[in-house]
Amino acid sequence: MSASATWRALGTTALLLVDSEAALPAARMAVERELRAVDLACSRFRDDSELARVNGAGGGRTVVGPLLIEAVLVALRAARLTDGDVDPTIGRALIVAGYDRDFAAIRPSSRPLRAISAPGWRVVEVDIGSSSVRVPRGVVLDLGATAKALAADRGARAAADSVRCGVLVNLGGDLATAGPPPPGGWLVRVTDDHAAPADAAGEHVLIASGALATSSTTTRRWQRGDETLHHVLDPATGEPPAGEWETVSVAAATCVDANTASTAALVRGAAAAEWLAGLGMPARLRRADGSVVRVGGWPEPVEEGAPA
Repeated sequence: MSASATWRALGTTALLLVDSEAALPAARMAVERELRAVDLACSRFRDDSELARVNGAGGGRTVVGPLLIEAVLVALRAARLTDGDVDPTIGRALIVAGYDRDFAAIRPSSRPLRAISAPGWRVVEVDIGSSSVRVPRGVVLDLGATAKALAADRGARAAADSVRCGVLVNLGGDLATAGPPPPGGWLVRVTDDHAAPADAAGEHVLIASGALATSSTTTRRWQRGDETLHHVLDPATGEPPAGEWETVSVAAATCVDANTASTAALVRGAAAAEWLAGLGMPARLRRADGSVVRVGGWPEPVEEGAPA
């Protein structure tokens, strides 16, 4: 019999599903351990995080642990694969836009946005030999676009290794699976907002393995002057992309790859559907008018069952 647990972590809701009720306590311990480690290594909102030390080093090189090295390399790979549409040097632009603290603490501001572009991922230096990271003075790394997805991947693997059964981890729309799935696969509800009620617009799909990520401009929004901003910025401009899509969901072998593609799709706008189809990535792209485009073999929705 399957079992589930939910709790707050990494500024969002963590959901754990396991295919054996007896395995739930040990699986949750394994996931929580991974999430704590990722938060301490990668959070832009903790003064004691390793990322905070890198950003505060004034252009100097900072020795860090293997987890942050992995997370930065993952972010740089995402930037390279998307031609900079997903860029970890977006941190200063997010701060200028008002995303300078944990999202729950952001308050509206009457000051107009003075957007700045990201300096670009190529300025980031990672030295694996010395386990160190350096960014130029004034550059702020933000790993939000990939670190949460990495946490989902790591958490699912750790839990499955611990309990030897099927596991699904969902971190606010970043979803990863590991181990054998239940018969027929995991039933997952895809919506604009992971916290949406069951009757909100969306659809169900079945996942046998791998991962799925949803990126949306309808969540994590705040007011800045006369503009409504959201957490996805175009690194080239520092402004929210005036894109074709409100919500993009992508399936991939890893949550990191799914999240990289879904975030880049929001930035790319109208060209995203053809780009994702060319990559062979199953994706669901929803416009503001509610119309949906499915590419790469994304299935028609499953009509029955409860969401994961």
